[in-house]
Amino acid sequence: MTSDIEIARKAQLAPLASVAAKIGLPADAIIPFGRAKAKIDLAQLGDLKSREKGKLILVTAINPTPAGEGKTTTTVGLGDALNRIGKKTAIVLREPSLGPCFGVKGGATGGGMAQVVPMDDINLHFTGDFHAITSAHNLLSALIDNHLNWGNTLDLDSRKISWRRVMDMNDRSLRDIVVGLGDGNGVVRQTGFDITVASEVMAILCLASGLDDLKTRLGSIIIGARRDKTPVTARDLKAEGAMTALLKDAINPNLVQTLENNPAILHGGPFANIAHGCNSVIATRTALAYADYVVTEAGFGADLGAEKFFDIKCRKAGLAPRAAVIVATIRALKMNGGVPKKELDAENVDAVNRGAVNLQRHIENIGAFGVPAIVAINAFTSDTDAEIAAAKEAAGAAGAQAFICRHWAEGSAGAEDLARAVAALVDAGDAAFKPLYPDEAPLTRKIETVAKRIYRAENVSYDASAAKSLKRFEEMGFSNLPVCMAKTQYSFSDDPSKLGAPVGHTLRVREARLAAGAGFVVAICGEIMTMPGLPKIPSAEKISVRPDGEIDGLS
Repeated sequence: MTSDIEIARKAQLAPLASVAAKIGLPADAIIPFGRAKAKIDLAQLGDLKSREKGKLILVTAINPTPAGEGKTTTTVGLGDALNRIGKKTAIVLREPSLGPCFGVKGGATGGGMAQVVPMDDINLHFTGDFHAITSAHNLLSALIDNHLNWGNTLDLDSRKISWRRVMDMNDRSLRDIVVGLGDGNGVVRQTGFDITVASEVMAILCLASGLDDLKTRLGSIIIGARRDKTPVTARDLKAEGAMTALLKDAINPNLVQTLENNPAILHGGPFANIAHGCNSVIATRTALAYADYVVTEAGFGADLGAEKFFDIKCRKAGLAPRAAVIVATIRALKMNGGVPKKELDAENVDAVNRGAVNLQRHIENIGAFGVPAIVAINAFTSDTDAEIAAAKEAAGAAGAQAFICRHWAEGSAGAEDLARAVAALVDAGDAAFKPLYPDEAPLTRKIETVAKRIYRAENVSYDASAAKSLKRFEEMGFSNLPVCMAKTQYSFSDDPSKLGAPVGHTLRVREARLAAGAGFVVAICGEIMTMPGLPKIPSAEKISVRPDGEIDGLS
């Protein structure tokens, strides 16, 4: 079978100026970054919000298998298919992280005939945005330790520093470290590393409306507390100016193209667990100002990605999505129906029927936001007609149309039926988007609303430290912020082994964190890793470079 990178390598790329022209992006706003990628100069575009005309479509998914269900592939396939049927469409995606690329999942540029290219550049260094975010984050880390070393005039309590360091790599050995060891090396204290996509700087970049807003948000980052327990911010350390300088180019979104030469805007990539898991507001707004239809995605299953897209990104940016596409695979339905991983490719209609409750729950949940849903069954060669029929019947029973999609193998032609249905759903104007809870609700009520209405939990329990933190955040004036639920992507509960559609469980909130710059409160449920580790056989082992400089092994 031809690999994704081999398919991408054979692509006939169009000049990016002509790709941009498909949606009317002006040529003087395109800053070439090599031969096949570019930055979009925001300074040349003016006020984007006032010119929004596009219809926003979210691609989300059921609870996934560890390999993922093809949200990015479906986003690209749907965007290409909408262009194929004459709809002026832009695709907006997150940028991939190096950690998953060299770990389990591989890259994140789609697959087969539904890819964004150049896939090797995008999956590796791209335009340097993640490096800039890493540098800005670690500059603040360095300034904190430097402040401690030179007298600590802010009276910062070294035991209360919450700001860690980041790198864009999976490295479990850096989760907990001690810094400052050795004479003249500063104050000894315990800290650690997170992966860059878990950085609050990443979340801030993706929620900022512009350069001034970015600087303000960076200054509002709370890095720890004084001995009198009052918060210390990046602004107190005079860090926000230099951090913004490191990000002045990274705030511009990136333009590439699909294999079918349609425009794709990639920008940012916050972790879908600890953060909101969506591309930047700026990128989405750029697409909405120029395209008639905009297809974007949110991380993991709809219980995480879609809920945060609606309750955090859309709430904060004033976006109103017109439709949601829920990606399902027969493999994921069977996994949610209790089939072990090694048996997912064997026909099992009964397991599809059992796992279909997961799909139906997601359809119901999307409807709770006033957004109509449609189901894309991402086809695998192992799928049987009986299994596909069972999945379609389950979707229909929950009030959603379902379409078998073969964009991986056939490109836009394989998603044309889906595209026509999505366009009709969007154009019908039936969406009446509303967030799940009001801004003024207490933080605990917001958490419990998500837990009970989206996860179908019966109760929410709070560890003493989490309850104390939530109370303190409200006393500090942050009760109006949305909540960002951090939990496993594999289950509606906080237990990854509870597949399908569990009900009546208790959601345990073991920790609460304040992301004051990003503008949300994180409720951590279960065991969430902000620095993943590599698997026993990482994807990095199969990646190499040919004598001619071409990369092999990326997927």
